[in-house]
Amino acid sequence: MKGVLFWHRRDLRLDDNQGLRKAIDSGAPIYPLFIFDSNILDELEENDQRVIFIHQEINRLRQEYKDLGGHLHVHVGDPIKIIPKLAKELDVSIVYTNKDYEPYAKKRDSNIADLLSKIGAELITCKDHVIFEEAEVVKNDGEPYTVFTPYSKKWKEAWKSNIPQMANAPDSSVEFIKRETSFPSLQDLGFKDEHVHGFPDRNIDLQVIDNYEDTRDIPSKRGTTRLSLHLRFGTISIRKLAQEAWEHNEKYLNELIWRDFYQMIIHHFPESATENFRRKYDGVEWINDEKQFDLWCKGETGYPIVDAGMRELNETGFMHNRVRMIVASFLCKHLLIDWRWGEAYFAKKLLDYELASNVGGWQWAAGSGCDAAPYFRVFNPTLQQEKFDPKGVYIRQWVKNFDSLDYPTPIVEHKMARQRAIDTYKKGLN
Repeated sequence: MKGVLFWHRRDLRLDDNQGLRKAIDSGAPIYPLFIFDSNILDELEENDQRVIFIHQEINRLRQEYKDLGGHLHVHVGDPIKIIPKLAKELDVSIVYTNKDYEPYAKKRDSNIADLLSKIGAELITCKDHVIFEEAEVVKNDGEPYTVFTPYSKKWKEAWKSNIPQMANAPDSSVEFIKRETSFPSLQDLGFKDEHVHGFPDRNIDLQVIDNYEDTRDIPSKRGTTRLSLHLRFGTISIRKLAQEAWEHNEKYLNELIWRDFYQMIIHHFPESATENFRRKYDGVEWINDEKQFDLWCKGETGYPIVDAGMRELNETGFMHNRVRMIVASFLCKHLLIDWRWGEAYFAKKLLDYELASNVGGWQWAAGSGCDAAPYFRVFNPTLQQEKFDPKGVYIRQWVKNFDSLDYPTPIVEHKMARQRAIDTYKKGLN
């Protein structure tokens, strides 16, 4: 029997891996592989912590395959060249992988499918990264939802009527194609082996989920699961986490549904990755002051809650979700800087960076996205600080000079900036 390839991407686990299970159920010998995509790596800085995380998790996955008597083959380069070449060399008929809904990935997969068809092979993609994909949760007329609340209601109805089944992990009965390949070091990949950040563990903390609505907005507390990094790279199962959320806390479940929602939006509206979802916002005239943008990036705006968030991001690769909303609103509304500038900075810094959710969050803050905050809603950073960090615990953790005389004065005055934003948006929307 001809063998099959299974291509790991953002699914770095063996348990509940839908595509891997399909490959196993084919009954054919399997060649599992991971590709360090040079098209992506070439755009990253040499100390990008996400590459360190992926490298670490691939090493773990290699050992898990070894325990089963198999071998995870690791390649480096352009998948469009590597996949068809491997398929031909190994004489495999099918390449299995799990779907990715981002524009780059969809174009890459389409090219690979075309090349495979020319050698009599096939690319089969499976749903794994989300609970419901593409057109599985849509309006009655088949059109995609662009407002979250009705989408979430339909999502929950779909869950009740068809609870997603988890896939069994492989065992030692699986037959593997063994062809020894070396495991590249970080240096081989062109990256430094310097751990700047610690990575959160992938254990699901049910106590955090149980108390989620009471603690999720308090940045000084461990009130969120910190699992977004693991969801991003698939080191945990979204179905397993959603099942726990369904049983324990609807508020937390809604956060996972937001994730599905944004993945659906990027699938149906790929142009929203770089363009305003609501095109009428194209008329908003951004100031785009580079000096003020630099101060925002460094956490030197003179607004403590904003500065704390940016310094936490720069030091750890993480920012609390409530604070993300505050700093994004501040950039777009107070400074009138294009949301794409902020989105690109987050893309460079966030360990859990995911295009769909990041773009969705930034366009929500800017008012230009689907189901976005109205343009006249302008967060007051001082009131946000008083509400969510009244004693300054979070702020003092990250802004070491908060209580000193050299802490900067605000780079813009709130009342003026708020009115300027409202006037600018109003003019741009007319």
